[in-house]
Amino acid sequence: MVNDFMKNKLWLLFILITVLTWGVWGAFSGYQIQNGIPDTVVYILWALSMIPCAIVALCINKGRFLHDAKSALLGCTVGLLGAGGQLVLFKALTLGPSYIIYPFISMSPVIVITLAAIFLREKATRWQIAGIIVALIAILLLSLETGQEGSPVSGWLWIVLAVLVLFAWGIQGFFMKFANNSMDAESIFVWMALTALLLIPVAYYMNGDAAAFFAGEQVLSKSLACFGIQILNSIGALTLVYAYRYGKAVIVSPMEGLSPMVTVLLSLIILSVIPNPLQIAGICCAAFAMYALSK
Repeated sequence: MVNDFMKNKLWLLFILITVLTWGVWGAFSGYQIQNGIPDTVVYILWALSMIPCAIVALCINKGRFLHDAKSALLGCTVGLLGAGGQLVLFKALTLGPSYIIYPFISMSPVIVITLAAIFLREKATRWQIAGIIVALIAILLLSLETGQEGSPVSGWLWIVLAVLVLFAWGIQGFFMKFANNSMDAESIFVWMALTALLLIPVAYYMNGDAAAFFAGEQVLSKSLACFGIQILNSIGALTLVYAYRYGKAVIVSPMEGLSPMVTVLLSLIILSVIPNPLQIAGICCAAFAMYALSK
C-alpha cells in the first residue's frame, strides 16, 4: 500500500525538489547582480552547471543515452526552447521593464496546460482544476513587482521578445512531457545540457559584457559563487524532467511555477525582507494550490 502510494506520488516528490531548489536559487540570485556579473555570464555559468547534473543522470541510467534521430530531435527541441528562451529573456530585459516582463512570462503554464489538454488528452480532478486556477493566480501575484523600474523602456521589441519567451517555455513544458513518452528522463536532460552548452558562444558574443567580465578582477571567486547558485537551478531542471515523467503536465506545470513562494519565504527569514501584500496573498494561494494539486 505504501509502495503504491509512493509510486503514484513520485511526480510530487520531484516537483517539490524543483520548487525548493528554484526557490532557494531565486532568493540568492541577487548575489550575482550585486557582484556585477552580467546576465550573459550567468547564462554561461548556468550552462556549465548542467554538466555535473548530466553526469549524475548518466550514472543513474548506467551510461545509457538515447541518441537516435527521434530522441535527438525531441531532446534538442526541449533544450533549445529552454536555453534559447533564457537568452531571449536576457535581451528583453535590456529593452523593457522587468516588473512587466516577469509576470507576463510567468503565465507559460497556461500554454503547457492548453497543449497537454488538446494533444495529450490529459484531464484533472475537480480538486486539481481548482488547484490549477489558484496556482496561476499565485504565480501571477508572486511575480508582480510593486516598485518602479529605473531603466527606460526602449521601443516595442521587448514585447515581441517577451511573447517569444512565454511561448518557448510553455511549448518546452509540453515537449518535455511528450518526450517522456518515448525517452527516459535522463536522456532528455543530457540533451538539455548539450543544447545549453551549444549556445554558450551565442551568449558570449551577444555583447561585450562577458568578455569584459572574464578580463576583470576576482573572476574565479565571483564565477565560483555564481556557479554555486546556478547549479541549484540545474538540479531543479533535472528533477523537473522526472516530475513530467511521472505526473500529468496539466498538474506539474502550474506547481512548477510556485517556486517564488519559497523565494519570498527565504527572503523573509534569512534576508529580513518584508513581503508586500500581493506576495502574502500569493503565498496563501500557493499553499492552497499545492494542497489541491497533490490530491
